[in-house]
Amino acid sequence: MATTAPRPVDRDDLDGIASALPEVVREGTEEHPAYSIGGKKFVLWRGPRKDAVDDSTGEPMPDVIAIRTPGEEDKQAILQLGAPWFTTPHFDGYAYVLVRERDLGALDYLELAEIVTDAWATVAPKKLVTRHLG
Repeated sequence: MATTAPRPVDRDDLDGIASALPEVVREGTEEHPAYSIGGKKFVLWRGPRKDAVDDSTGEPMPDVIAIRTPGEEDKQAILQLGAPWFTTPHFDGYAYVLVRERDLGALDYLELAEIVTDAWATVAPKKLVTRHLG
């Protein structure tokens, strides 16, 4: 029996994962959405900024997604996975990892779902996390 590689994830997958979590509010714009619970963001699209420049073009990256991590150790563990995960000096001291929307296809759906769910659990009320995740 042949197995097929998982389908690459995309923006709709990320939206579906984040939106399916309990009590999540989608805010922002269609182009630059953010997902939060209780006013605390855990996934957000960033507009072009001078702190995130594409090495090949020298232009600010228009499609950076910031995803919260439970802490610095988790951030470093995700960054150790390598591309497409990255950070910038702007995020030094902040528990966020970055990924470009154009690079979402390099991720596995389950990997992305785990990272986004952990991000949600970091900001969600503990009772809600326990109810949802056990």
